[in-house]
Amino acid sequence: MGVSGCGKSTVGALLAQKLGCEFLDADEFHPPENVAKMASGVPLTDADRRPWLERLNALLKEREHVVLACSALKESYRKILAQGTDCRFVHLRGSIELIGSRLAERKHRYMPSSLLESQFAALEAPRQAVDVDIAATPQACVVAIVAALPR
Repeated sequence: MGVSGCGKSTVGALLAQKLGCEFLDADEFHPPENVAKMASGVPLTDADRRPWLERLNALLKEREHVVLACSALKESYRKILAQGTDCRFVHLRGSIELIGSRLAERKHRYMPSSLLESQFAALEAPRQAVDVDIAATPQACVVAIVAALPR
């Protein structure tokens, strides 16, 4: 979990490979209305996110072992995602300057870098999560995550 550009998809895919499990990217499950809203530079509301989060929760319940890359910025979002699952959160954390520089170098199909400040404003740091500084390489992040996860 973390703001756009923190490396969720990259680190998540590497982590899933390391753990030998399925990888899901929450970006692939947004309804078209959410995609259109974000593409136009408008942040999503809690009401916009709720059906998406419920769909992701249903997907997690259908699977035994999966790594899900999802922003999960607020505690209320994480509660919806984790409901009825044995879910562990990993917070990919970095400064707005570092993440902003990464966003400037990439082109996401619908998430403009102009929404980064709203993501940081919405972010509620998780109380119980593996906390990983993304200044390290994605591979080093995966090593830190694996070391911190329960066996």
